[in-house]
Amino acid sequence: MSKQRKEVWCAGEEWCPITTTSSLIGKKWHPVIVHRLLNNGPLGFNALKRDVDGISSKVLSDSLDDLEENDIVDREIVNEKPVRVEYSLTEFGTSLEPVIVSMREWGDEYLAPPAETEE
Repeated sequence: MSKQRKEVWCAGEEWCPITTTSSLIGKKWHPVIVHRLLNNGPLGFNALKRDVDGISSKVLSDSLDDLEENDIVDREIVNEKPVRVEYSLTEFGTSLEPVIVSMREWGDEYLAPPAETEE
């Protein structure tokens, strides 16, 4: 099986792969959603919303639609009673694991927690 490849939109420039990758996962919640699905496996909408603390239902829905459109997330209707929807990473989405892990490692090393405010 050959690797799935996305077309870069600025072919010929050395920074094009970086920009194209950023356009796929660079939205605020996209890396968090991918991270949660990497760690927890397939999740229903409500479970994913709980795992992505602070995201609204509308933003989660829009983000999942965008990730699905870019072949990163798969949406499956599970025929149980009641019928439910489950989200998982595609093989292409799973291939982002080293990128997500690197983002976390960099953040752990270089970002400080928010300062506590005194009242």
